[in-house]
Amino acid sequence: MRNRLYRYSVVLLLGALMATCSKVPDGILSEKKMQAVQLDMQLAEAMISVNSQDFPDNAHKEALYQSIFRKYRITQAEYDSSLVWYGRHLDIYMKVYDRVLADLNKRQNELGDVQASAAPVSRQDSVDIWPRRTSLRLEPDALFNGVTFDIKPETNYSSGSSFVLGMQVWGLHKGLAHQPEIRISADQGDTTVTVHDKLLHDGYHETVLKTVSTKQVRRVYGYIFLNNAGSSYHKVYLDSLNLMKYNYGRLSGMAKDTAAVRKQEVK
Repeated sequence: MRNRLYRYSVVLLLGALMATCSKVPDGILSEKKMQAVQLDMQLAEAMISVNSQDFPDNAHKEALYQSIFRKYRITQAEYDSSLVWYGRHLDIYMKVYDRVLADLNKRQNELGDVQASAAPVSRQDSVDIWPRRTSLRLEPDALFNGVTFDIKPETNYSSGSSFVLGMQVWGLHKGLAHQPEIRISADQGDTTVTVHDKLLHDGYHETVLKTVSTKQVRRVYGYIFLNNAGSSYHKVYLDSLNLMKYNYGRLSGMAKDTAAVRKQEVK
């Protein structure tokens, strides 16, 4: 008898939970689906912001958004109607949005971030300041297909510091519509020095950024990114990632030099 009552209570509880979860009417994206779509929309916005040169106009941006709709098998009209409905039910939408933020924070933490205050500052000739995990996989289905970094040391890096981003690369092939791109920038107050580079073949790769010798470095930031729009490809793997900071003049005479750099600009 007790077991029957227990089972009956469980059934009632599950029924109540299902009733609670069925607040969203037909034709409107469920909370779970809305959460997934909004997460990818947030990642799409980040992709556009970080790699704006690949999304120069609304047509390119719209193509990215449409890829999200295809992924979840919904239409623009369904998404717009859902936004209107959730806008009228902000108590439900805020719960969904809080879960989206939690998902974003989880993904960011899984990349292995360190706090800005933990960014290494050293008087040694060289120190590794890479703030993320040392391996990265670029996948065909990822919207934001790469990683960003933003390093702000407790005290400025010394004048004329040089930075070398090194990694092992596997999985590149000639069928790629785009090659993985690298950008490193150094904020030196009224001057920003930037280097752009691409990964063109498997093996070890280095990208070098030399800063202005008379100015301290306040911040080092950039990204590694692969635009997979309109193409299919195998996974690309990056391993042994490191970002070495060298004091002024330390790179002189070393094999690693601007030969690895495709383009460098000073603003």
